[in-house]
Amino acid sequence: MTIENHTSAISERMRFSDLLAIPEVRTRWEKVRKYFFLRESTYDMSNRCNIRCDGCYYYEGDKQFAAENLNVEDWRQMMRAEKVRGITYVVLAGAEPSLVPELLEACYAEMPLGCIATNGFKKIPELVGYKIHISVWGNDETSLRVRRAKNLLMRQIENYANDPRAVFVYTFTRDNIDEVFDVAARLADAGCRMTFNVFSSPVGYQGPLRHNQESLQLTREAMIDLLNRYPKHVLFSVYNAVAHTSPAGLHELYECSYPRCNPSQDIGLGRSFRQYRTDLNWDRSVACCVPDTDCADCRHYAAGSAVVTARLYRHVNDPDTFKSWLDYVDTYLAVWVTGYEKGENLCERIIHPPVKG
Repeated sequence: MTIENHTSAISERMRFSDLLAIPEVRTRWEKVRKYFFLRESTYDMSNRCNIRCDGCYYYEGDKQFAAENLNVEDWRQMMRAEKVRGITYVVLAGAEPSLVPELLEACYAEMPLGCIATNGFKKIPELVGYKIHISVWGNDETSLRVRRAKNLLMRQIENYANDPRAVFVYTFTRDNIDEVFDVAARLADAGCRMTFNVFSSPVGYQGPLRHNQESLQLTREAMIDLLNRYPKHVLFSVYNAVAHTSPAGLHELYECSYPRCNPSQDIGLGRSFRQYRTDLNWDRSVACCVPDTDCADCRHYAAGSAVVTARLYRHVNDPDTFKSWLDYVDTYLAVWVTGYEKGENLCERIIHPPVKG
């Protein structure tokens, strides 16, 4: 999590000390600021997958053709070098990381803060203590049609029910919005926690999963409805819903900080972030949290976790706007950091993303 240095912009809008004089604001600020040391990079662990999904990001672009490095010691050395470089948090993804558990174990032994993005079909060993994000694209019928996987949600719940590492990530597409209510009820009954993602088209994708303005509005309404129905199981906030369902994508709203869209190497993600392929190489020109996404259509939850949180200075105009930003950061940390527990949201109003001042 990299906060831009814009103290002059803060002083022109509202005195930060006045915001922190509000007791619940100060308490939440002190809670989240302890994690400002987080510096992420992402790593493709495997170029294989045990299912194949329509609209998959991994099987777009050149990264799918990188050779797999399955040498455990090479991965250990990589993690050690990353620590020296200042990286404190790893996101392990690829095609399907659960297929290489020995590499996950090696990474966790060297870098214990991180997350694994998985389809949940195969359970990751419990000794790997990372957060585990399990992708859900609808009910079992939809999973069979879109992901070619039978009874996938049932299998995911069997693997990860009551697992404190697990967060089920429901990706809203244009045609699965109504299904989320049944899925959320099933997850809540099983003691599972969930958060929300918005399908963001891969470059060139024009298929039926791509959102339009109507589906984004329906998605926002569903997110807020479920947040109110299942406050103990849904890790989200109203501002999360607004940020990820606006007609404009994250880059237009907040200016993406990842190297692919950000030429600056002076501070933040532009300096530190790398997206390693399975051969342990990386390419700055395409480096972002979800490579080969159409940047103009990007509303991805992983992107927002860095892009929105970096824009502290834009959110200090008034108490509700700052509370909304704190809710977003609190949600981000609960979703991504093992052992972090989300608090109650501070702002239930719809606050629109502030423009750059």
